[in-house]
Amino acid sequence: MTEDNSAQTTKERYPPIDKDEVLKWLEKRGTQRTIEGMARYGIRAEHAFGVPMGTLLTLAKWLGKDHDLATALWESGWYEARLLATLVGDPQRVTRRQMNAWAAGFENWADCDTVCFKLWDRTPFAWEKARQWAGSPREFVKRAAFALMACLALHDKAAPDKNFLALLPLIEKGANDERNFVKKGVNWALRSIGRRNPALNAAAVAVAKRLASSEESRTPMGRQRRAARAGKSESALAADSPEDRREETWTLKAIEKLPMAKHHVRSSTI
Repeated sequence: MTEDNSAQTTKERYPPIDKDEVLKWLEKRGTQRTIEGMARYGIRAEHAFGVPMGTLLTLAKWLGKDHDLATALWESGWYEARLLATLVGDPQRVTRRQMNAWAAGFENWADCDTVCFKLWDRTPFAWEKARQWAGSPREFVKRAAFALMACLALHDKAAPDKNFLALLPLIEKGANDERNFVKKGVNWALRSIGRRNPALNAAAVAVAKRLASSEESRTPMGRQRRAARAGKSESALAADSPEDRREETWTLKAIEKLPMAKHHVRSSTI
C-alpha cells in the first residue's frame, strides 16, 4: 500500500466528529434498497438516507457518548441521524423538556421504540414519562409510554414488582385505543411485564383475560367469534378483515401463558 493510499484509508475510517460530518457520512452509505425495506415494515420518514441499523451501531461505537452531538443529530430531522442520537446520547443528561420535544417529533414506531429502548429507559424520568404519556392523544407519544414500560421491564432489574403492578391499570385502559401502533405498544408492555417473574406473570395474564373478554363485546371480530360459539352466523368468521385480525392479535397472544425471561427477576415488593 502506498503512503497516499494508506492516508486515504485512515481518513475514510476516522469517525466524523460533528453533525455535518456525520450527515455526510450517512448520506454516502445510504441506499434506496434500505429505504424500500423501511416502507415494508411501516417505517415512514420524511427525510431518510437508507442506512441500515448495523452501520449505525458501528458508527456509534466509534463516536462514543456525546450528548451535544446527539441533540444536534436529532434536531437535524434525518431518520438515521435520530436513531444515531439515541445511541450516543447520555441518559444522565437527558431532561424532561428534551424528552417532550423529541417525543413531539416522532414520525414512526421505529424512532419511538429505539429512543425508548436505547436511551430513555435509563434516564431518571423514565417511570414518570411512562405514566404521563399513557394519557396522550398523540399516537406515537402514547406508544412511547408503553414502549417505556416494556423497556423498563426488560432493563430495570432493581425495580420492585409494585412499580409494574401500578402500570397495569394504565395498560388495561390503553388497550381501548383502536390505533394499531398504540395497541402493539400495549401488547409489548403487558408481555414484557409478564415475563419478569411468576408473580407479575399471574397479574399480566389476569389483565389479558379481562381484555380478551372485553374485546368480544367491543370489536367486530369479537362479536363474530361469540356469535359463532352460540351457533349463529358461523360463516361470519370468514369475513374478518385484515384490520380486524390485526386489531385483536395482541389480546389473543397475551392471554396465553407468558414465558419467563431466561433470567427472570426475583419477585419483590420492597
